[in-house]
Order: sequence, then C-alpha cells, then structure tokens
Amino acid sequence: MLVGEAKLAAETWVRREGVKLPGLEGAYITGSVTTLDDEKPLPGSSDVDVTVVLAQPPPRKPGKFSYCGVLLDVSFEAPDRIFSAETVLGDPHLAGGTRVMKIVTDPSGRLERLQREVSGRYASRLWVQRRCKAAAATASARLQTPNRSAALHERVTAWLFGTSLTALILLLAGLRAPTVRRRYVEVRDLLFEQDRPGFHEQLLHLLGCADWSRNQASGHLEAVARAFERAKCLPKEDFPYAGDISAAARRVAIGGSRELIEQGHHREAVFWIVATYSRCQWILAFNGCDDVGDRLQQGYLSMLSDLGIASVTDLEARSREVLAFLPRVMEEAEAVMDTTPEIDQGNQI
Repeated sequence: MLVGEAKLAAETWVRREGVKLPGLEGAYITGSVTTLDDEKPLPGSSDVDVTVVLAQPPPRKPGKFSYCGVLLDVSFEAPDRIFSAETVLGDPHLAGGTRVMKIVTDPSGRLERLQREVSGRYASRLWVQRRCKAAAATASARLQTPNRSAALHERVTAWLFGTSLTALILLLAGLRAPTVRRRYVEVRDLLFEQDRPGFHEQLLHLLGCADWSRNQASGHLEAVARAFERAKCLPKEDFPYAGDISAAARRVAIGGSRELIEQGHHREAVFWIVATYSRCQWILAFNGCDDVGDRLQQGYLSMLSDLGIASVTDLEARSREVLAFLPRVMEEAEAVMDTTPEIDQGNQI
C-alpha cells in the first residue's frame, strides 16, 4: 500500500466513523506518515496516527485497529488543550505533530489557525527549551516516585519510559519528531550527524543494552513474541495499551522490533522490546495465567537480568542513575540547539 492510500483510508475513517462521535470539533492525521512521499510504499511496521478533537473526550482512546487494510492509531484531545497555541508549543509531543499535521475536518477553522501559529513559532529557541524542560520534568516524575506496591512490570515501564526521555530531549533539541518506537535510532542519527557518537553510547548504557549482541536482542524478541501470542487473545479490561497487544498491531509491536534488528539497530530495538514485553506481562498478570504465565515470566526476568536489573533494588538504583544524568542531557540539548541551523536563536516567543 502507498502512503497516499494509507492517508486516504484514515480520512475515510474520520468521515464515516469519526463524525459519529459526539462533540466532534476537528480531526487530523499526524506522525511520521505526514512527512513521507504519498507515492512511496508505506513501511510494513508503520501505523497512521489520527487525532480527534472532542468536546468531552472519553477516558479511553480507541488505540490501534485495522481499517481498510491500514493500521490506525486513534487518540482523542480536548479543545482547551489542542486549540491553545501556547499549550501545544510547550508540549513535547504535540508541537511537532501539529506543525506538520494533515487536517481532515476543521468545521471552525481553528485547527488551520493553530497550525499556522505553531509553525511560525515552533523553531524559537525559547519554545524548544520549554519542550526539553517539560520532557525532563516528566522523566523526573516517573523516576523519582516509584510505587513500591506496584507489580514489577509496572515499575519497569515507569523506569523504561522515564529513561527513554533522555533520547527524546535530544530529539526535541534538534527539531526531530518525538517518535516512540524508533527514538533511539533517530537520536543515534542526530548525534552522529553532530559528531557526538559517544553520547549515544551513554544513552544506551543508561538503558542497560550498550553491550548487547544481535543474538541477545533476537533471542529476547522471540520470547516477547511468545508472550504476545498469548496476551493478544486475553481480556484486557481498561488497559490503556490494549490496542498495542492485538493481532492487528503485531506488525508494529513485533515486526517493528525485528525490522530494527535486521537493519543493524539491535541495541536501539531494546527499548521497544522491553516496552512490549512489559505490556504483555500486564495482561498475563491480570488474567492470572499460572503455568504459561510462569514460563513467560521467566523470559521476562531473563531479559531484565541482561539489562542489569535483577531486583527492585537494582531498578531503583538505575532510576537514580538516570536522574543524576539528566543535567548532562540538558547540557547536551543546549549544544544540539547551538548547532541546529533551523532554530531561531533570538528571544522572541
């Protein structure tokens, strides 16, 4: 399928299904697909992100599902958040996507005005700094306040995403898209372009996979695939990432990691491998999967051991290590801003 055809499928969903949602105030396509050539094939491990603006968004987003042969990832936003240019410009995840969004429906014209304003101010250094600081604050919140009563997979998820924000901060500083699954690949490219490859190694060290081999990553991915096959068929209740652990999403959750390994980015694939396994563990634990769960739990613990995490004490120590390193990341972010020509170095916001 071509990129243009995938976008058309997303637009069709909005016009046929999205318009039925109560309080619809707009919808747009965002994410990496908006930067790809319409005549190029859509990567097999890609989905199409659709954001729907609703007067009163429901607490649970639809997430990933297949529509007309395309994997859509639909999320909701409230008007008071998405229609505020200052809120969007300061948000690490909203700003970049809003700047390049493809508007599908915009009854009031507010999305078009928002995009115009965000595009004009996006590259101001002061806004770039605000987005980096917001990401650092989120990392600190996730790493500083461990819930000691939470299950291991929940605590690992908090540590993992808090740690991965070190990569995101640098992507924001270089005006790169705040991608999730590929963030360690993208930050590698950024740092190599800026002749800072050593810092990428430090980011991988924080994650615990700097010395992982390709066979290691492939072996753990196979364990994740087994857990995924079990978890995708089980009830998920209100699990916010239920759509990510489904038959439709397998090509992203498993195929996307395998693609990175095949491209030689086995260490950079580890972030998504751990994230997917942790989500599978949530579902398995919720369903009390006894014998099968025990075997899959051993695979999960083996993966954590290879990351240098053999106990909750290790996990807390790793969180403290990332927190101590955050000031270094912010210094590096300023250096990246200095050498990113697209950034407006003035003080106007």
